[in-house]
Amino acid sequence: EVQLVESGGGLVQPGGSLRLSCAASGFTFGESAMSWVRQAPGKRLEWVAAIYSYIGTTYYADSVRGRFTISADNAKNTLYLQMNSLKSEDTAVYYCAKGYSGSDYPTRDEYDAWGQGTQVTVSS
Repeated sequence: EVQLVESGGGLVQPGGSLRLSCAASGFTFGESAMSWVRQAPGKRLEWVAAIYSYIGTTYYADSVRGRFTISADNAKNTLYLQMNSLKSEDTAVYYCAKGYSGSDYPTRDEYDAWGQGTQVTVSS
């Protein structure tokens, strides 16, 4: 059974940083594309970043490029999202998802599995 468990969310001031983690199990993590997707209150799902760790390729949404960094530790089966220079508009529930659909605003069925999400709130 595929399981994805996110952690690391919280409350941070504008300009601050957070690092999210996603512990993966039940599949060959190092051979899978992985993504971070977020959902702000009252809005649709928004793709944030993706990684093909087995070829070292990363992709970012324009809204986070230069501020967020996606990475993966295949030995620990863990996905990360380092978020710097956070803005109020980054406030959302952040989900770890297995796969990468290429859609900027995906639906849940475009990905193979989802975590439960972790809340990130950027506020002073």
